[in-house]
Amino acid sequence: MKSNMIATTVAATINLFCLGHCSSFVHISPMTMMMNGNSKVSSSNNRREFMGVLIGSIGIAASPMKSVAVEYAKSIPTDQAATSAGRRGCKTVTTPSNTIVTCTGDILANAQNAEGRVSKISATENGVSTSSVRNPSRYSPPWSYLTETSDPGVAWNSLITTVNKIPRAQMVTVTDTYVHVTIPTEFPSGDGSDYFDDLEFVLKAGDNVVLYRSASRTSNFVYPLTQPVSDRNTNLKRLDRIRDSLGWGLTGQQQTGSNRI
Repeated sequence: MKSNMIATTVAATINLFCLGHCSSFVHISPMTMMMNGNSKVSSSNNRREFMGVLIGSIGIAASPMKSVAVEYAKSIPTDQAATSAGRRGCKTVTTPSNTIVTCTGDILANAQNAEGRVSKISATENGVSTSSVRNPSRYSPPWSYLTETSDPGVAWNSLITTVNKIPRAQMVTVTDTYVHVTIPTEFPSGDGSDYFDDLEFVLKAGDNVVLYRSASRTSNFVYPLTQPVSDRNTNLKRLDRIRDSLGWGLTGQQQTGSNRI
């Protein structure tokens, strides 16, 4: 029993380590730890031997070999999966050590929110939104463009030009009042088309403001964490850089984002 607990703890530690240090997502399960170090950990209290097992397992975790994953999003509705609660249009992939959830149903074109509002940010995802007024760590106030111009058309063109300058930004939808752009996720990064941040902007000319939402499509839950690994506030920081470049103001207090790991 004791060795099982140690294996589980070390496996979780390795997975957290690899989020910031390995070249791509790798996963190691408690079973791998048991197979590679059970005899040493359970039969000896020697710290040096234990660290040897740990380092050896990190080598296994960082190797190209990947854990067998089971994709079950098609059989489990979003509203019944705790790791995608509050999100729409999700798919979920699970391994013995983590769960990866990718959602696109909250993008405005798919969500069809009332009055054209951008979607809020769920507790199970990373990002910020002007609609998340009840969740301070995921809320940021609307932008006012009156510090630049009183002409909404001029302000809107300035925003589009500024966003287009972001490296690797891809415009998905551009209208007179709505912009959707994708940018590769900064952290936690990964390979494939799922690792993007969706940035959305809505012009409210009558109020002289721009609403926005920036959210990472993919959330990574590493056992035993019950919240996704933090984006280190990269969504919020990117938005702050865009606003600073435009010289626009905030209609409320500037936010600091989440303090999660």
